[in-house]
Amino acid sequence: MSREVRVRFAPSPTGPLHIGGVRTALYNYLFARQNGGKMILRIEDTDSRRFVPGAEEYINEALHWLGIEIDEGVREGGPYGPYKQSERRDIYREHVQMLIDAGRAYYAFDTPEELDAKRAEVSNFQYDASTRGQMRNSLTMSADEVKALIDGGTPWVVRFKIEPGRDVEVNDLLRGRVVIKSDILDDKVLYKSSDDLPTYHLANIVDDHLMKVSHVIRGEEWLPSAPLHVLLYEAFGWSDTAPEFVHLPLLLKPDGKGKLSKRDGDRLGFPVFPLEWHDPSSGDISSGYRESGYLPQAVVNFLALLGWNPGDDTEVMSMQDLIDKFSFAHCSRSGAKFAFEKGKWFNHIYIEQTDDATLAALFKPLMQAAGADMSRYDDAYICRAIASVKSRVNFVKELVDQAGFYFIAPTTYSAKDIKKRWSAETPALMLRLCEILEGLPQLSAEVAEPVVMEWIKSNDLHMGNVMNAFRLALVGECKGPHIFEITDIIGKDETLRRLHAAVDNIKPDEPTV
Repeated sequence: MSREVRVRFAPSPTGPLHIGGVRTALYNYLFARQNGGKMILRIEDTDSRRFVPGAEEYINEALHWLGIEIDEGVREGGPYGPYKQSERRDIYREHVQMLIDAGRAYYAFDTPEELDAKRAEVSNFQYDASTRGQMRNSLTMSADEVKALIDGGTPWVVRFKIEPGRDVEVNDLLRGRVVIKSDILDDKVLYKSSDDLPTYHLANIVDDHLMKVSHVIRGEEWLPSAPLHVLLYEAFGWSDTAPEFVHLPLLLKPDGKGKLSKRDGDRLGFPVFPLEWHDPSSGDISSGYRESGYLPQAVVNFLALLGWNPGDDTEVMSMQDLIDKFSFAHCSRSGAKFAFEKGKWFNHIYIEQTDDATLAALFKPLMQAAGADMSRYDDAYICRAIASVKSRVNFVKELVDQAGFYFIAPTTYSAKDIKKRWSAETPALMLRLCEILEGLPQLSAEVAEPVVMEWIKSNDLHMGNVMNAFRLALVGECKGPHIFEITDIIGKDETLRRLHAAVDNIKPDEPTV
């Protein structure tokens, strides 16, 4: 590439970061890192009416959790700041005046009531070359009239002057060459006196130029604004340094048609935000991927494949793998259905691949909250317990159910398993099993399993009756990993204690659960 790759993710702090926005940030990051470029985080807070306290902090925390590293931004600083649009007012005033002085923009004083009246009068009204001559603006007024209105405090906006009869060409790396007739474009508002701030259209172009953005990678919902942005670059004389566009396809509902929404997540039981969000005005709490037990690597891998593929059937990829393989040549132009069940599968895979010590750090507070005194167990014990069951879970929180028995011995037992697996003869069998296990130096599979299997065989016992009752005594129900993996982890003394407790407490006629 002929110039340094510089991309920007530019969210508005109007609420939690939607998962579609996360994917946009991720694709920007992958493209920048692959090309040795910079990732900019710019906060677009020009719409002061929609500002939500805490949203900016949420955005930064979410990107950090996902491993999307920011090179320049409000927190990181950088050579082209400020990186928050509300702090760039003087820059925007200067540039909007440049357009006015060049005759490419004009003041408009139309009130909301006047605009509504014109819409009622003219079918499909838009403020453009065919109607602006009928409106209250600096194109239909003298310079003295305009000055008097501005000096008198009359509210105004600045509109961009679109010339009709032109073919506006947008070159998109994903969608190719797109040509739009300028006649269908209206004279967009670029600046408002009411809050002394620009609209998205002006601020976006000025910031991208001054921050030397080389590629604008954003959602396809912004594609209709691309022709206007091309014309703005031209009006400023910046066409030669304008960024290249990439308009990404939408994330779609898992079922039916349309764009993915929070309502879909609520309906089908999956998060649409990276982190849990506490709405400061309503007090409502929306679920997040982090708090729902997803690992950030799994979320990144899952999102990357929603609209992109590596060119082969590889699915599980680290962040570095994604950086190495990413290409817009393998991005889809059509929307991607949000297959949230696949996200669970990715989380399962990443839990299996995560080292036990890392999982233990996440697991310990969960198990402590469930009533276990985790100070009794060293890290080696906790890691062995997790290793024995992690292939059975999709989420870290499920380890509490699967591995909890290692830390809290059963005091109650599954009624259905008692009915099926514990008969009047079982206590005597379990006491005899205790005698056999007491005579062994340890209860590993290598040492204990052959001895127990031989005892069952030589006494013509039913394998299922013995081993399922054994499991019920140790776990509290008939589930869990290999029985002699359990005995090896909890140890000989605890195994015997649990067997005796089961004999004392399980009454087939009076199940305890």
